[in-house]
Amino acid sequence: MKLPEKGKPHEELLTEMRALQGGDADWRNGKIFSLVYFAGDDVAELLKETYAAFIYTNGLSVSAFPSLRKFESEVLAMTADLLGSSEAVGNMTSGGTESILMAIKTARDWARAQRPQVREPEMVLPVTAHPAFEKAAHYFDVKPVHIPVGDDFRADVEAARAALTDDTILIVGSAPCYPYGTVDPIPALAALAQERGICCHVDACVGAFLLPFLPRLGYEVPPWNFSVPGVTSISADQHKYGYSARGASTVMYRSRELRRYQFFSYADWPGGLYGSPTMAGSRPGGAIAAAWALMNYLGEEGYARLVGSSMETARELIDGVNAIPGLHVLGKPDTSVFSFTSDTVDIFAVGDEMDKRGWHLDRQQMPPKLHMVVTFAHQGIGPQFLADLRESVGSVATEGPTPGGSAAMYGALGTMPDRGSVDRVIRDFLDSSTEPREDPQPAEKP
Repeated sequence: MKLPEKGKPHEELLTEMRALQGGDADWRNGKIFSLVYFAGDDVAELLKETYAAFIYTNGLSVSAFPSLRKFESEVLAMTADLLGSSEAVGNMTSGGTESILMAIKTARDWARAQRPQVREPEMVLPVTAHPAFEKAAHYFDVKPVHIPVGDDFRADVEAARAALTDDTILIVGSAPCYPYGTVDPIPALAALAQERGICCHVDACVGAFLLPFLPRLGYEVPPWNFSVPGVTSISADQHKYGYSARGASTVMYRSRELRRYQFFSYADWPGGLYGSPTMAGSRPGGAIAAAWALMNYLGEEGYARLVGSSMETARELIDGVNAIPGLHVLGKPDTSVFSFTSDTVDIFAVGDEMDKRGWHLDRQQMPPKLHMVVTFAHQGIGPQFLADLRESVGSVATEGPTPGGSAAMYGALGTMPDRGSVDRVIRDFLDSSTEPREDPQPAEKP
């Protein structure tokens, strides 16, 4: 494939692209349970207009674009308030992974300055923590020390205590963890960090715009934010349950002194004085502007409405899944994120059957399970989803897995003892995913 000698007309390109888009997952009608957080057409229009209006602005220079300085600083202030502190500071990033990377880099550089006796820094984290922590460990040479979760799928505090060494610089907890939707025992983990005089990061990328509204809706929420002594940093995504456009997250710190370890500066470049608060240099102003606009558009009332809808649907689905013979939800989720499995049928085969019916459920492992992130877009799907799920379980129970389905592959990869081989399969997939195909045809919707 080469760059075309002559460009194509505007409408021809849009027609081709829309046809290809027709094969994508149907997020607008709640057929997918991850990746997309859709809050209605009014929100979508606002995001498109505000993002487009600032599409050429660059968050690298707030002096050139003072509008972005206002937007980002106010997004951060509003986020800090939701996280239980009017004093917290932070920066916007491109997503939860970058926010987590920044938190780990900050803890490492803080330890270099404050604990010079640490030569091989370690962080203690539950096995349910997001893989972004593994990426951060790889990038920044911080050893991940994994601890198990208990029968309630929350981090084992005593295991965390036992894992601490003189080289530990950070303890991690999730609010909630992605696999099970449960909030780790943040007060106990933060207390361990406080005893040792080290950092404690809470990954609230999923929960930051969900958990603050649950108490006012009558749901109990374990303590998780800056109101907990010992919590030093929190990652929070605007583009998840904040419902903003992709490319919008925040990493927040209890103090300005700690955040300074996040920054990068270089004073000796012929091109000028250089400073960057996060991983990225240039940052898309559209994502910053859209996040500011949406938070002001929804306000507390709007977010409470979206959270209430998500939780009602999630509870309907959890109860419905548990009522289907052979299925059960894992643990007691604190949020609208949960997973379920089966002791009687191949749960991945059930996922294949649901694919045939137009539903896209994430497959997870250890143990094998299907995963759901329930959002505002899923309101009203309960009866049809549960009917299709019951039918899918029955089909697998009587006819077995679909030949050629994904169940065999997921099952094999999830149980292979040689995890290095599984890593190679993942890398092969990543390698092939950017190879252009000859004459691609628009996929048909299921």
